[in-house]
Amino acid sequence: MSGGVDSSVAAALLQQQGYEVEGVTMKLTAGLCCDIGSAQAVCGHLGIPHRTLDLQKEFTTAIIGNFIDEYRNGRTPNPCIRCNDVIKFRTLLTYARENAFAFLATGHYARVERDTAASRFTLKKGSDASKDQSYFLYRLTQDQLAHVLLPLGDMRKTEVRILAGELKLPAADRPESQEICFVPDNDYRTFLKTHAPDILRRGEIVMTDGTVVGRHEGIAFYTIGQRRGVGIASGGRLYVVRIEPGRNRVVLGQRADLETASLQVSDATFLPFDRLSAPLSVDVKVRYRAAAHRATISPADNDRVAVAFERPVAGVTPGQAAVFYDGDTVAGGGIIEG
Repeated sequence: MSGGVDSSVAAALLQQQGYEVEGVTMKLTAGLCCDIGSAQAVCGHLGIPHRTLDLQKEFTTAIIGNFIDEYRNGRTPNPCIRCNDVIKFRTLLTYARENAFAFLATGHYARVERDTAASRFTLKKGSDASKDQSYFLYRLTQDQLAHVLLPLGDMRKTEVRILAGELKLPAADRPESQEICFVPDNDYRTFLKTHAPDILRRGEIVMTDGTVVGRHEGIAFYTIGQRRGVGIASGGRLYVVRIEPGRNRVVLGQRADLETASLQVSDATFLPFDRLSAPLSVDVKVRYRAAAHRATISPADNDRVAVAFERPVAGVTPGQAAVFYDGDTVAGGGIIEG
């Protein structure tokens, strides 16, 4: 329980359904992330126990450390996906099972269903398309899905807010949380300057033809598709189209230069089956808020998966996740490589 409205309503719904519910809040970073006091207040209102689990050491190493390393290497990570994978559904779920809990429930907007014909669990998009969070959960395994409950999967956010008000939950009017819980004000550049000053290494800004047009303070402060803040005067719009960590360069170009017809992903996982053995037609999201694009995925060398789009896609960014969908069912996903 983060102390927010979604996890609070999830707990209330499970209690109404007859489950024996206990709230748990992970302490991840000092003074940031989850509001333990708020979570305790909700649990007190519902009359259920609450416990706090200190996972600061694990979070600092596995999430914050990885976040910094990825930016240092010219990539753009998605720490929420990694946190769900490593901290919430691996460390916390293991803790829950070791302490005799049957399920770990969260306030994610996604659905877990059982495919009896295939004898497998499936992960599906949340019913509220504007809040669907299945993108962040693509790494869930069959064993994890068997012990996960997502009570809000069939609800719309407006319904959740109304129910929270009707139940007089202390979190009913709490605003949405920021995107990256450990980065104050979502200002990742200031965060990196504070926690990894070695990233401040100046280098060249060049055009796609190699012409040097400026200098940068560090490749970590740029991401593919970025237009604002590139610091280069031009008669037309310029975008960051490539980052070259080996040469410590930022490459600028036109919007057309952002388009790519194919990519490869590493560390791929799949839900309907254990391994991709033949080409498969899917819809692919290359960012959480991006539209899905039709593509064919195929096995590639070095245990990677090749993605060939029907039409070129702009803004493909190494370090982000490419998540595969079959309709509203999550087929799998992996990390985009350069």
